[in-house]
This record gives sequence, C-alpha cells and structure tokens, in this order.
Amino acid sequence: MTKAITGCLILLFVSMSSCAPQFSKINGISFVASKHAIDENHVKPVLAIHANYAAIMPFGFLKDLNHPEIQYDSGNQWFGETKSGVSQYIRELKKHGIKVMLKPQIWVWRGKFTGEIKMQDEKDWQLLETTYTNYILDYAALAQDLDVPIFCIGTELETFVNHRPDYWFSLIQKIRSIYDGALTYAANWNEFEQTPFWSALDFIGIDAYFPVSDRKTPTTEEALQGWGRHKPGVEGISSQYNKPILFTEYGYRSVDYTGMAPWKSDRSFNQVNLAAQVNTTSALYEAFWDEPWFAGGFVWKWFTNHDDSGGRTNSMFTPQNKPAEQLIKRHYGLK
Repeated sequence: MTKAITGCLILLFVSMSSCAPQFSKINGISFVASKHAIDENHVKPVLAIHANYAAIMPFGFLKDLNHPEIQYDSGNQWFGETKSGVSQYIRELKKHGIKVMLKPQIWVWRGKFTGEIKMQDEKDWQLLETTYTNYILDYAALAQDLDVPIFCIGTELETFVNHRPDYWFSLIQKIRSIYDGALTYAANWNEFEQTPFWSALDFIGIDAYFPVSDRKTPTTEEALQGWGRHKPGVEGISSQYNKPILFTEYGYRSVDYTGMAPWKSDRSFNQVNLAAQVNTTSALYEAFWDEPWFAGGFVWKWFTNHDDSGGRTNSMFTPQNKPAEQLIKRHYGLK
C-alpha cells in the first residue's frame, strides 16, 4: 500500500476529499478470539447480519496496574489471540469480504480497569513504554502486511495517556512509519474529550458506554432522550478536530437497567431483559448512524461459534440469538 493510496484510503473514510467524496458506514462486530482457527462457517453468521467490518483483538497481559511488562503472543494464549491466529482470522474474514480493524488491547490480571494503569516511578514508565511500543509495532507491521484498513493504537488507557502524552505522539509517528492505513484510539466514554492526540489520528474512537437511562426497561424514546446529554459533546469533538467519530465499541447487555451503567459486566447483575437491550441499541442507531460526521461502530461482542452463543436466557453483551441480533441485521442491511 503506497502513501498516495493511503491518502485516498483515509479520505475515503473521512469523506472530505475529491479523492472519495463519500464513505460506507462501518457496520462492525467485535470478533472474540477462540481456541481454534475459523472457517466460512464462523463467518457466515457475520455476513448474515450484513456486517462489513470486524474488530480483531489480540490481547497483551499485565500482572497488575503498576506492572510495566506486557506479555503477548505467548503459548498460553488462545489461538485467536496470537499473531498466527490473528493472521488466520484476518485472511478468512477478507476472503468473504469482511474488512478488519486490528485492535490490540491490554488485559490486566483479574479484569482490573486499564484506565488506571499507572507506574510507580520513571524507570517503570519507561519500561512500560518500551514493552507497549514493541507490542503495538509488532501488530502494526502485521496490519501493514495483511493490508488491514484500520489500526487501533490503544484501548481505554486514560491514566497512561494523561501521564505520558509525549510518548503517545512519538508512538503514533513510529506507527505511521511502518503502517499506511487509518489510525484510531479507543477512548472510554468519559475519556474522549481529554484525549490529547486526536489531531494525529484519522478517527476519533470512542467506546460508547454512555449512561442513557436509569429505567429498568427504557423505551427507545427514553434512551434517545438520554443521548441528549452526550451527543452534543461527541459531535463537538468531531467538529473541533474535523475528524469522524467511530464507536470502537458499542453495545448493551440484555439485562435490567442496561442503560444505567452500560460498561458493567458484573455477573451478579444478571436479570435477563431482552427488550431493554433492543430499545437501547435502537436508540443509539437512531441518534448516530445517519449523522454525516459519524463513521459507524463495532458492536460488543460477537463469538465465533454462533449457534452456541448468547440466547434468550443470556444476560451478557452479545446480541447473538437474541432479538437484538435481528435489530442489528435490519439496521446494518439498510446502511
């Protein structure tokens, strides 16, 4: 991919050039890694909902919030989280016309929140930066080799970003030197307005877990009213930087009060409510998908073995085999 082609590619996404005056909405799914390789049987359900993009997420691991050494691409990880697995997933998806956002992200032991990663001294900060750079550049090179159109440089790393902004600008330059595609960062819903490096990226990425309703089963109209508190800020940041918004993650659990704190994945919070998932998802589509400054998004989350995933008794995020899957299918089929 040459630099000239890349310029057109990026402008294709942002719809601001005679090179490409319009772009197709990114109707994406977050494709969860598994222990095994995938084939067309795993991709058919993705095609069935008219998705045109998948986020592939090779995890790197930290032992704790103040531990500086990221481990990745190890024999202890599932196949789909390794470099060879990521390559196989991308190639199989591409065979069927599904484009990819490669989104390497960190998992902290016991699920501690990555936004609170913070080193105790300068030596550890520098070691974290070194290991994170190795991790990200390794996958950026893979993205270049496989002609991946979007690369996400990090996910929900607010404290790391706030304490080391110069590092992030430098990292972006290093990524640009080896990768020609479009770049984004997945800022948490309450982080994106303070992220300092949007001017250096191509999309403003947001993990869109905004609270929209404190009702047990909000109607679509009630959830849409809840977006009134947040949408102006999202549109404002797009206008400020003249960049399109990409929901690097979006979605709701099929559970009571799903719009109150949509980021929660606590399994004790488990009273199944399929209507709440449908209504909140529908409101998000109505609020954003037709906006010219909105590029699209990736629903959280989609498992490879579709027939065994989700279902009407499942209270977690996946829309698979729930009414929300049919909503997504209808919506993606129109856009």
